[in-house]
Amino acid sequence: MNSVRSVAVIPARYASTRFPGKPLALLGGKPMIQHVYERVRLTGGLDRVLVATDDERIADAVRAFGGEVVMTGECRTGTDRVCEATRDLAADVVLNVQGDEPLIEPACLESLLACFADPAVRMATLRRRLDPEEASNPNVVKVVCDLAGDALYFSRSLVPFPRAESGPAFAHVGVYAYRLDFLRQVAALPSTPLERAESLEQLRVLEHGYRIRAVETSYRSVGVDTPEDLARAEQALLARLAS
Repeated sequence: MNSVRSVAVIPARYASTRFPGKPLALLGGKPMIQHVYERVRLTGGLDRVLVATDDERIADAVRAFGGEVVMTGECRTGTDRVCEATRDLAADVVLNVQGDEPLIEPACLESLLACFADPAVRMATLRRRLDPEEASNPNVVKVVCDLAGDALYFSRSLVPFPRAESGPAFAHVGVYAYRLDFLRQVAALPSTPLERAESLEQLRVLEHGYRIRAVETSYRSVGVDTPEDLARAEQALLARLAS
């Protein structure tokens, strides 16, 4: 069994309703999965970075650029795939970074790893300030937290409702980190009513009574769900290279 302190797993699947073959789509001349891998590798404190997939086309592409790949079976969710990929690891903390985040900032991943210095933290994610024009967009998930920074609820609706003056609202950034034993526990939890109602997997954790630390970041996700998103990500990549 391998002994590492922290590992990042990038789950990647070929099938996608809106964008089949998305991890292999070219962005600046490289497959998108390579951009994600290279960005995650820059994160301080990581011992290994793995791509987890059940598709040989993705696996071949990762091996071609020198990345490390773990083959999994068909998985219900990305969390299940990450859990399966770490079945032979003895890591303390596991980062789950989606394969459609080609501009992921290493600094925000470092902030997730850092919060595990608190022994009470078993799972963590990211949140950023919500822009006013995003309030009614159900594709921008919102999160509200308690005074300690632990998530109280995630929703596709605006929360909290701005009936009176309050502090800033936050959007959820879908990057996660877990203690390895808790990741396995999460993967085994049965589905829950609020999870199904909102179609948000992280609500399963809250409904079963566990906490999720939500670390504030300035990172703004440039996730790629459609070919149109790929063009937007390429523009952002070019702007970053120019600066």
